[in-house]
Amino acid sequence: MDWNPRPAEELWELISKNDSPSILKGILTEELFHKLKDKKTSFGGTLAHCMSSGCLHFRKNAGIYASDPEAYSVFADIFTEVIRRYHRVEILNHPEPYYGSEEQIRALQNIDPDGETVISTRVRVGRSHAKYPFIPVCSLQNLVDMEKETACALNSLTGELAGKYYSLADLDNATKEQLITDHFLYRHDDETLRDAGLYKFLDKGRGIFFNEAKTFICWVNEEDHVRLISMETGGDIASVYLRLVKAIREMEKRLTFAKKEGYGFLTFCSTNLGTTLRASVLMAIPNVCKQPNFLDVLNKYNIQARGTWGVGSANVDDIYDLSNKRRLGLTEFAAVTEMLNGVRAIKEWEEELVRINKTDK
Repeated sequence: MDWNPRPAEELWELISKNDSPSILKGILTEELFHKLKDKKTSFGGTLAHCMSSGCLHFRKNAGIYASDPEAYSVFADIFTEVIRRYHRVEILNHPEPYYGSEEQIRALQNIDPDGETVISTRVRVGRSHAKYPFIPVCSLQNLVDMEKETACALNSLTGELAGKYYSLADLDNATKEQLITDHFLYRHDDETLRDAGLYKFLDKGRGIFFNEAKTFICWVNEEDHVRLISMETGGDIASVYLRLVKAIREMEKRLTFAKKEGYGFLTFCSTNLGTTLRASVLMAIPNVCKQPNFLDVLNKYNIQARGTWGVGSANVDDIYDLSNKRRLGLTEFAAVTEMLNGVRAIKEWEEELVRINKTDK
């Protein structure tokens, strides 16, 4: 099914009369709305495409999604301020990509060499085809063409990255559910993304690629056009990150991705642009998570704690997904290093609390 946003005036009426805690609500004045409401990108993206979800769901988030790579320029009066406020930066001067040398990457220490607390480690990035709009503005042909081009690039990978692409249209429901349960495949059940137009032509032009070991995965047209994911059990961040860097470099030989000076790599959601990198570990922290200063310590190390199954999910058995909070204004290698240092500090805190509890008994 296709999707089109509600008329811009109707969306303005909704958000202007409601108390939304979103960043969009805080900056979208009537004057600014009328200045931008009739503008269009060359892809056909409009302000209504960008603000649709934020005007229907009043949540504490950015409240706006980009219709296409050009939206960051055409609607810069909004996006620049949203990005500044969300990422807490004064100037958008994101550096050029730097993933670290192979020597630097291999020197990254295993977070949990004894295999006691870290269940798994994952590093992912999002990428957008420069020549296509984001999904809400895509035609069915756009999606089909993107899937074909991306699948062709993925299927040409060799060595440990070599694998097979599976189109969602060809997978039965039981296989999809098993892949979701195994943390390999994404869901389509977020109402804020639905009302941003992300689920149009559902299952068409979408799919998943994974290598034989399932340590390298690529989601195609899930949220971003391409989401590259490296993962494995345990805490060997060097192994996981090095594999991802190899995948990024190989894909860049085959596809052209959208970038903007000062903004880094462009993504559908402005909260993810820049490096687009999220490095995370799934770790049990049953003592730390109950401490009254837990959130303060997370903020100190720029670490974000999410549920066991990712954003919006609950915590099972005190297992948290811990990842780097900063993605804009620093290099990829710096983001991974920041996550590593923060998670190691939290792990050491957990171990200290275990020792104290044993002594008290």
